[in-house]
Parts: sequence; structure tokens; C-alpha cells
Amino acid sequence: MKSNTKGRLFAFTGITVAIVSFAIFTIEPAQARKPFTQDELAAQYKDLMATVKEGDDLWHSAKLGKNGLACANCHPDAAASNPHTFPKWQANLGQVIPLRDMINWCIQVPLEGQALDANSKEMKALEAYSFYMHRGFKLKPGENTRQHPSVEVRSGAGYP
Repeated sequence: MKSNTKGRLFAFTGITVAIVSFAIFTIEPAQARKPFTQDELAAQYKDLMATVKEGDDLWHSAKLGKNGLACANCHPDAAASNPHTFPKWQANLGQVIPLRDMINWCIQVPLEGQALDANSKEMKALEAYSFYMHRGFKLKPGENTRQHPSVEVRSGAGYP
């Protein structure tokens, strides 16, 4: 019995040493990704701007709702959407919400449309457009009192 136990211990130790040695000599250390190339950055920017353009088109389209209104009727050029302040307490909803919940509220209530899937391509485009129009603003999550100057809308869908 003792001889058998010593043999198993010796075999276990030998296998362990072999595995560790194999790992040390064959597994290369993880490499950090190299910085993006100019071509990769250009492709990423092109993709971003295509998404912003899609959001711009949706923002100014009446197809999100059923009453002919568009996001731009209340928020021309994404004015007063303040995406940089989300998540924040939204008094009319009685809870803390991310921007996408506010966008869906606007689609459902003023536009009388159907809420978008939070992970849909359309929602990402609307968020991209809103954030893009506010680029340069400092992020201020939780802020809910600052508003941009109001913009007078004189024409467009839903207005005479």
C-alpha cells in the first residue's frame, strides 16, 4: 500500500511538472492590441457618421409615430434632449432612466408610436445623433435642471 501511494504521488508530481513546463514554454504572454491604424480609425469614423446620419434621418422623420410629428418638432437639431445628462431622475416617469427610455417615452406619448427595442439599430442611431449633436458638452449624469435655450419652430410636420 505505501509503495502504491508513493508511486501515485510520484506520477502525479511528474504529470504536474510536465503540464507546468509545457505551459511555461509554449504559451505566449498576452499581447495588448496595437493602436488602431489610420485606415481602421477612418473606417470606424465612417461607420459612426453613417449611424449619426441614420439617426438624423429618423429624428426628422414622422415615421416613428402615427400623428405626423417627428422628434425634431420638439427638439430641432436634438436641442433640449440633453443626452449628456442621462441617466437622471425623470419626474414625469417617477424614476431614474437612461436616454433610450426618454426617447421611447417621446415616441410613445407625443408621437403616438410604438416603443423601439432598446438594442435596435434605430435606437442606437437616435442616441448617436443626439449625442453627436451635443458633442463638446461635459458629461453630467444626474443633472436634470440645465436646459438649452428654447428654439422657435416655425415650420415642419405638425405645424402650419
